[in-house]
Amino acid sequence: MSSINRIDGDGPPAARASAQDIGRTWLVTPACVPGWFAAALRSGTGVALLDLEDSVPQSRKEAARAAVLDFLAAAPRAAEPGAPVLGLRLNAADSVEGRLDLAAMARRNLWPDLVVVPKTETGDEVTAVVTAVHRAGAPTQVWALVESPRAILSLPGIVRTPGLAGVLFGAADYAVAAGCRITSRAMWYPRCQIVTAAAAAGIPAVDTPYFRLDDPDGLRQEALEAVELGFSGKVAVHPCQLPVIAQAFAPGPGELEAARTVLAAADGADGGITTADGAMVGPPVVEAARAVVRRANCGAATTVPAPKASR
Repeated sequence: MSSINRIDGDGPPAARASAQDIGRTWLVTPACVPGWFAAALRSGTGVALLDLEDSVPQSRKEAARAAVLDFLAAAPRAAEPGAPVLGLRLNAADSVEGRLDLAAMARRNLWPDLVVVPKTETGDEVTAVVTAVHRAGAPTQVWALVESPRAILSLPGIVRTPGLAGVLFGAADYAVAAGCRITSRAMWYPRCQIVTAAAAAGIPAVDTPYFRLDDPDGLRQEALEAVELGFSGKVAVHPCQLPVIAQAFAPGPGELEAARTVLAAADGADGGITTADGAMVGPPVVEAARAVVRRANCGAATTVPAPKASR
C-alpha cells in the first residue's frame, strides 16, 4: 500500500507533488460490502476509495464502519509497486456519523492513506477532520468533496484551508441542489469553478463519476472533457470504467510527440522564445509540454487491467 505524507497548507512542494500524482482513477466501493474491498485493491485503480457515506444505508453504518476498520487493520501497508492508495469517504464532518467515523479511527489508531470529507461547504468542516488527523499523528491526506451550489460559491475559502490536499466534484448532489440535469452543459460551470480554484491553491481536482455503466462512449467523452478542463483524475463507480478513464487521461501518441518536439526546440533556444512546427514556443507552452510528458510517465507506471468479473 502506498504511503502518503500529510499535506499542510504551507507544506513543501515535494509534499504537494505527492497529492498531484496520486492517481487518475479513483474507484469508489460501498463499505457495506466487505467482500469487495480486496478486489478494489487488485483492480488497478490509483485510489481505492471505500465509502461510508451515501452508499451505506443508515441501518448499516455501524457494521460498515467496523468492517472498514478491520480491513485497515489487516490490509498490507507495504509500498508495493503499482499498489493503490487506500482511501475512505467519511460521513459528513458535522454529522453524528461523521464524528463517530473519526472517533472510531482514533480509538483503534487505524487511518487510511487519505480521507474524503463529503458535502463540504466551508473550510471549518475540512479543519475539523485535519485536526483529528493531526492529533493522531496519522500520515493521512484530507480531501474535500464539493457537491453543492453553496460549496461552489465558497470554493476560495475551502481550497485555502490549511491541510487540504485536494478536491473532488460530486455531480449528483449538485444537480439535485441546483435543480438541473447531470449533463455536460449543465456541469461545465461548477467543473470549471472547481479546477480554477484548485489550480489557484496549488492542489489537484478530481472529476465526478459517470453513472451509466452501459455507456463507455459517454464515459470516454466526459473523461476527455475532464482532461481538457484540467482535472487530474476521475472517479469510477465500477471496475469496468477504469480502463476507459485511464486511457482518456493518458496523452495520445500525437500529443506526446508534439510535446517532445516543443521540449527539444526549447532546449535548443536556451530559455528564449523559439518555434516548433510553425508555432511560437515560450515558457507557458514549454511548461504545458512538460505536463504532457509527466502524464505519459505516470500512465506508464500504472497499468489498469480489464475487469475479469462483474461486481
